[in-house]
Amino acid sequence: MPIEIVCKIKFAEEDAKPKEKEAGDEQSLLGAARGAAAPRDLATFASKSTLHGLGRACGPGPHGLRRTLWALALFTSLTAFLYQAAGLARGYLTWPHLVAMDPAAPAPVAGFPAVTLCNINRFRHSALSDADIFHLANLTGLPPKDRDGHRAAGLRYPEPDMVDILNRTGHQLADMLKSCNFSGHHCSASNFSVVYTRYGKCYTFNADPQSSLPSRAGGMGSGLEIMLDIQQEEYLPIWRETNETSFEAGIRVQIHSQEEPPYIHQLGFGVSPGFQTFVSCQEQRLTYLPQPWGNCRAESGLREPELQGYSAYSVSACRLRCEKEAVLQRCHCRMVHMPGNETICPPNIYIECADHTLDSLGGGSEGPCFCPTPCNLTRYGKEISMVRIPNRGSARYLARKYNRNETYIRENFLVLDVFFEALTSEAMEQRAAYGLSALLGDLGGQMGLFIGASILTLLEILDYIYEARKGPVSWDRLKRVWRRPKTPLRTSSGGISTLGLQELKEQSPCLSRGRAEGGGASNLLPNHHHPHGPAGGLFEDFAC
Repeated sequence: MPIEIVCKIKFAEEDAKPKEKEAGDEQSLLGAARGAAAPRDLATFASKSTLHGLGRACGPGPHGLRRTLWALALFTSLTAFLYQAAGLARGYLTWPHLVAMDPAAPAPVAGFPAVTLCNINRFRHSALSDADIFHLANLTGLPPKDRDGHRAAGLRYPEPDMVDILNRTGHQLADMLKSCNFSGHHCSASNFSVVYTRYGKCYTFNADPQSSLPSRAGGMGSGLEIMLDIQQEEYLPIWRETNETSFEAGIRVQIHSQEEPPYIHQLGFGVSPGFQTFVSCQEQRLTYLPQPWGNCRAESGLREPELQGYSAYSVSACRLRCEKEAVLQRCHCRMVHMPGNETICPPNIYIECADHTLDSLGGGSEGPCFCPTPCNLTRYGKEISMVRIPNRGSARYLARKYNRNETYIRENFLVLDVFFEALTSEAMEQRAAYGLSALLGDLGGQMGLFIGASILTLLEILDYIYEARKGPVSWDRLKRVWRRPKTPLRTSSGGISTLGLQELKEQSPCLSRGRAEGGGASNLLPNHHHPHGPAGGLFEDFAC
């Protein structure tokens, strides 16, 4: 049988206050867990915000036509700003760049470039032995011979050494070089270094980057001036055409920096006999941009390993490395002009490996060999002019001096004059046309023009949103209200309330107060022991 306790409730004067106070007490109880005051409402925030027009559109005050027009103006300005900001962002993400050219001031001394020259004829006819002709048949087109000068298919010779053949049968600079002067000082073949290219044995002047020769003045007579005999009588006769057959006479020349190897079969220019060729150079220092503005090879902490056989990265070195890897993959050997310690290809497959493999290499970013341009590059612009030599008087003099006839002098002698136009250099630099600072400046200008905002205004909005998530409408508060224990069921008739026993145990302050004073469950009797208890509210003065 359930036990019911009839309690007589004595209402205090304070309980007659309006119900708004109870609602306020309920709200204060909900916010007691965090102990923070409710944040500002939108109208208060709008009236104090630095965002132009927000106070007039959303601030306190009656709604009317004026506020509607302000809201429309604010929305239009915000839309215009977002449109302009999107256009600026799209322009920035295209990563535009421009090229700036700055002429440098004249320098008292300029480093002279390396000059590589090759005779177009790869092998001297008189230096070829029968074994050489037999092994080089694919390269020269000459038929093999026996000792009696007749072709024999069953001839056998020892295995050839391609380096020895090129070194022994190539044109010797000591025989070709007739005169040499650099900046008014005499030079000789000892000032040239041997280098191997697709043209065989070649020679480079001023090749050592550690001891580069300086040029102290510009103009003719201040650079390298050499006279060469190309030795056309040593050119190979043409029996049949091959991919390496040359119909030209003269030399190939490349002017490059000491840090890059010669790539003369593609980057060189020709010099003809019977002419004096003037090459006016100007140093150009190029600076390219890495990703995302350009495609240059940026120097970073994760540097690409140095190319084997080269001290520095260059496009020419990269191309030679790609060619070597292709030849190794196809023929399991390398050509003489390629760096490395691998076995050199024998002459019988030399031309086959070179032609079929090198032609398959791609030169673009989609090909198998992509060699990005270094971000810092030095090259030499050239202006070439020439005059015919020798004149009638000098032809007779040169014929007597070198014990040749005048026809030989005209067909074999040439003069090459390489010099600086001036001791100045051109600096060509790629620069970002639209950087991050320009983007921020334009965005700030658009914000100020359309909505009168700044970075601090954005911080104000973020601060308001952060405070709003802690207010009475926040998700955390809603969850606490939802999970709050239900209020006890009360039935009243006049001034009498009837409570269940279990509800009284959970809700009655008398029970908790009795337990705090040391009593047990028997303290459910009317509270007559505290006649002077605190006066007041509904829960305080409860006649139990």
